[in-house]
Amino acid sequence: MAVLLLAEVSDGKLATDAVSKALTAVKDLGSVTVLVAGQCSEAAAAEAATLEGVAKVLSAADHGFSRMLAEPVADLILSIAGDYTHIAAAATTNARNILPRVAGLLDVMVISDVTAIVDADTFERPVYAGNAIQTVKSKDTTKILTIRTTSFDPSAKGGAATVERLDTVAMSDLSEWVQNEVAESDRPELTSAEIIVSGGRGVGSEENFAIVEKLADKLGAAVGASRAAVDSGFAPNDWQIGQTGKVVAPNLYVAVGISGAIQHLAGMKDSKVIIAINKDEEAPIFQVADYGLVADLFDAVPELTEKL
Repeated sequence: MAVLLLAEVSDGKLATDAVSKALTAVKDLGSVTVLVAGQCSEAAAAEAATLEGVAKVLSAADHGFSRMLAEPVADLILSIAGDYTHIAAAATTNARNILPRVAGLLDVMVISDVTAIVDADTFERPVYAGNAIQTVKSKDTTKILTIRTTSFDPSAKGGAATVERLDTVAMSDLSEWVQNEVAESDRPELTSAEIIVSGGRGVGSEENFAIVEKLADKLGAAVGASRAAVDSGFAPNDWQIGQTGKVVAPNLYVAVGISGAIQHLAGMKDSKVIIAINKDEEAPIFQVADYGLVADLFDAVPELTEKL
């Protein structure tokens, strides 16, 4: 068996955390080849080659692959798909866009958000907002997988895989990149942060969200939000954590004014340590919290920030 792992690359840089965790998930399935696509991908390919468990790295450096558009990257994967029994990627926005297209063109199913690999044909994934685990057995010749990286540890470095350049040219004209709108922040990136402080509807307003941000900055943490807070305009969309937002698993998760709706829990319940601050002692968040403080957040959070 052989695995093709699509690497996540942004501006020529390898998303090492996502790629190394996806590698941990799939490396027991067989020989792993990492596909790095995009202009200036040589440095990313060289970094991928240092991950333990990588047998070979393919580098497709044509400019047409730089923005990870689904059509050209899917065509690239299809051109080499016959050599692999499994095609996988971390469950990023790009992979969720590309791999379903690959699956459709190959006329096979796509198995998304894999949290465990039982054997070469059998996989586990969460359903019903994480309340149940579905075991999926596929008879497809080629298995297409997106990996929920929060369920796996990163692979170590120390490998020395060979890097092979592909001269494939991106030909698709079905879509084009227009522009990126990227939020700039000095805080850690949400999905890879070691500590996250999140605010919910209980924070009350966009102005009051500064309380959450001050605590996060004191801890060197990323800032998150529940969907209720985002929908209310308290926080931007890219801070949303939950079933319809980002899935995180930091070492420490501090939930401030978050009641703990099932959709939010689905995005953060794998955190190593969960602290909840809420004045409602019946809030569902306390059912998953390791430490709970029943208190008014407007008193507790500023005091905690001051003491830190």
